[in-house]
Amino acid sequence: MNALNPVFYKEKIFSAAWFRTYGLLVIGSFVLAMGYTFFMTPYKIVPGGIYGIATILHYKLGFPIGMAALCFNLPLSLWGVKVLGKQFGLKTFICFILVAFFADGVPFLLEKCGHPHPYDPFRLQDEVLLASIFGGVVIGIGVGLILKTRSSSGGTDVFTSILSKLTRKPIGMLQMIVDSSIVLCGLLVFQDWKIPFYSWLTIFLMGKVIDIVMQGYSSDKTFFIVTDKIEEIRQYILVELHRGGSIMPVRGMFNRTEKEMIMTVVSRREMVTLQRAIYKIDPQAFTTILNAQEILGLGFKRLEE
Repeated sequence: MNALNPVFYKEKIFSAAWFRTYGLLVIGSFVLAMGYTFFMTPYKIVPGGIYGIATILHYKLGFPIGMAALCFNLPLSLWGVKVLGKQFGLKTFICFILVAFFADGVPFLLEKCGHPHPYDPFRLQDEVLLASIFGGVVIGIGVGLILKTRSSSGGTDVFTSILSKLTRKPIGMLQMIVDSSIVLCGLLVFQDWKIPFYSWLTIFLMGKVIDIVMQGYSSDKTFFIVTDKIEEIRQYILVELHRGGSIMPVRGMFNRTEKEMIMTVVSRREMVTLQRAIYKIDPQAFTTILNAQEILGLGFKRLEE
């Protein structure tokens, strides 16, 4: 089966994978909604996106956050389906509806239960910096969980995808322009010069946390070793560290000498051990050490995880 075909990624309905995917979608939508409702809106932080616009409308016109976002997301996503095709799919519609439902529904439920501050339960008050930090982390976790389901929360990513197709400009650049424009709108509306700084801090943290949720955190290190004593280092890696790797032919740039290079991945604990062993075996070895973002396969993380 062609791995690029969307059918390749479909889960059989009511299978374990189906429940896992939609369970992540619901949890991610809930976490995302709580990040906006409890950390962004009470402190007028505008971290770009549809919910940045919704925050402005909430304070200027009194619209509920979730309902305002839904009014933008629905036509945007329908436009996206028309211009870009059905790549966003059913899960995207489910996602932004769930986020809107949780964003308005949870504070309403807290209010009915007698909570004195249903839209600001953590009462950070003047700790706007703390709100922007925790908000960025919470929203990043929510978006990361949603993206792991191969879905989207809608919003400006749909808009920038449409703009990219119409203008042939890079999506990343357009996303930055759109989100920065929304942040600056927050500055103009709320007349507080600190808002853009808190908002950009939140956007930065969101991006970092999304990467961690999507790719995981790995302290493993990748070694590229060019040495004249390749057999001794190979034996050390196999016998002492119990690690595998690959040996590749390489050619020196200066004199075009043919050599071999070892590529192997070790844990952070084994990194210093291998460094010392390489120096002891061949002090002239040329070694490059890189952070291994994510390692999938035998001896590391399973491929289906």
